[in-house]
Amino acid sequence: MPRRTATLLASTLLLIALLCAGVLIKVPYAEMSPGPTVNTLGKHDGDPVLNIKDEPGHKGEPKQYRASGHLNMTTVRVTGSEYRMNLVEAVSGWLRHDGVVVPHSTLYPDNKSAQQVDQENAEEFSASQESAKVAALKELKIPVSSHVVVSSVLKGGPAEKKLHGGDVVTAVDGKPVGEPESVAEVVTQHKPGQKTTFTVIPAAKAAASQKKGQEPSPKDAKKVTLTTEKAKDDGRAVVGIQPGAGHSFPFEIDIKLADIGGPSAGLMFALGIVDKLTPADLTGGKFVAGTGTIDDKGKVGEIGGIQMKTVAARAKGAKFFLTPAGNCPSAAKDKPGGLTLVKTTSIHNALDSLKKIRSGKTDQLTQCKPG
Repeated sequence: MPRRTATLLASTLLLIALLCAGVLIKVPYAEMSPGPTVNTLGKHDGDPVLNIKDEPGHKGEPKQYRASGHLNMTTVRVTGSEYRMNLVEAVSGWLRHDGVVVPHSTLYPDNKSAQQVDQENAEEFSASQESAKVAALKELKIPVSSHVVVSSVLKGGPAEKKLHGGDVVTAVDGKPVGEPESVAEVVTQHKPGQKTTFTVIPAAKAAASQKKGQEPSPKDAKKVTLTTEKAKDDGRAVVGIQPGAGHSFPFEIDIKLADIGGPSAGLMFALGIVDKLTPADLTGGKFVAGTGTIDDKGKVGEIGGIQMKTVAARAKGAKFFLTPAGNCPSAAKDKPGGLTLVKTTSIHNALDSLKKIRSGKTDQLTQCKPG
């Protein structure tokens, strides 16, 4: 066999061997890529994403308005928790413009199961919907009342099977509680092993009242006595719950969007609610997308995977992207062509930017700049 042919054959066999090894070798990485984007003003899988219900019995039934244009929330697609990339996939992901390869533990921490990660994402998504409703209605000067609820119950803790997620806490040891922090303040006055009494309105009865646009009724309250235990971190008395803020709305706002997790859609949900409840067409028919967490006061927070979301939005047709201020520097470094990144700090700030967009005063927008 000629030397040149032998060398070519050996090189080919070596390349094949390396490719096979690359396919077989698993690496501890996961990939993030652009996910679906959904118009909060439209429908998803045949149902309205935002459904504001004018049901009999509600206090002050809302007038709704038609909204044109787009206010798209954006997502990031990630590889599954059980999936293990091979070396070829990892290298390919590193070279791609529209994908990011990150350590597997970044998305799925070693100390948490896949079920725990999914549960946390679901809880964050639910909380973001609640905050979006509160922020939107407060921006519209529509009264929203607040109360303390049981956000979660620790498995194996004193409250398990006695308190449940969604229970409204009105008092602890007879002392009214108006903020989530107030619960811990009263409980920690005890020594571990001592009893404490919660006055709660069960979740089902509270939900039934809220569906009618009414406050949870004190007549539905019951007392639950718990024996405190010692916290593992600092030894204080605890009962194994996470208190949070719940709200009563003057009408029902239903957000339907399955298979989405995390808190990053909060801003776009809030803007969609405002658009449906005000005569002004917020986008003026323009295609606007965005992302960002939102709290009850309307403050917008940064999120992860910003580059993936801007790519997804532009591919869908967006011309403007509402970008949390904290994400601006990284988003502007690799901005898709034809997409204007609008720096956003709050729902009020976002509404001001939308006013400039629909009136054609886009030169007045505060755009993101590379850090």
